[in-house]
Amino acid sequence: MQPFDERRRLSIMVDYLFGAGVAKALPKQDLRLVYSRKSGRVKLVFHGERLLATVKPNGAMALSLYGAELLAKSPKFRENCVTVADETAEFVHGGKSVFCKFVKSAGRNVLPRSEVTILDSKGNVLGVGMAVLNGRVMKQFKSGAAVRIRAGREQ
Repeated sequence: MQPFDERRRLSIMVDYLFGAGVAKALPKQDLRLVYSRKSGRVKLVFHGERLLATVKPNGAMALSLYGAELLAKSPKFRENCVTVADETAEFVHGGKSVFCKFVKSAGRNVLPRSEVTILDSKGNVLGVGMAVLNGRVMKQFKSGAAVRIRAGREQ
């Protein structure tokens, strides 16, 4: 497969998973897809030597912190993000779950078991994880976990 085809394939995947137009935030050069030897499916996505995302067997993309930072530049990607109170930053950095009472806003594409990016009030990426609840419900609940953090930015 040619590099142009790989970039197009990745763009289609990103737009499908995170919303139309989000793929415009992807870098133009040095994108590399790693395929599974058994199934031939995309397994890993790299930008240069840095991991951008891991593609799960069900087709979902688990973004790395680097990948989340790149896509967070797109306004459309904010629909897949959860913004939390600034005082929770140290807990997110440590890999702890985000609780509902600290959620300030959540995008409309945040669904249970979907991949989300955690942002502070300034729009900086704090971590990435998996939503436990629907984005609308996160703000309504006062207790319980909203997002399980997979990776948090080290301070």
